[in-house]
Amino acid sequence: MGLFGQDEPETATIQGRPFKCQVCAHDRFWPKEAVMHSAAASVMNVEWASPHATLLICSACGYVHWFLAEME
Repeated sequence: MGLFGQDEPETATIQGRPFKCQVCAHDRFWPKEAVMHSAAASVMNVEWASPHATLLICSACGYVHWFLAEME
């Protein structure tokens, strides 16, 4: 099994266009979601209300691309 429980990295589309890594121009990524919470959100146990980001981790060089909006 591959990274993050997936067998193979996948291609990504951003605003209707094929996405390539901004560092190495590779076109396969491991997708992941991240919660961007603050220490106050953790203390008050409201992390579920914090914004989420989509991460695309390049399967060639490992660079992590962050996207706040939902991806297509």
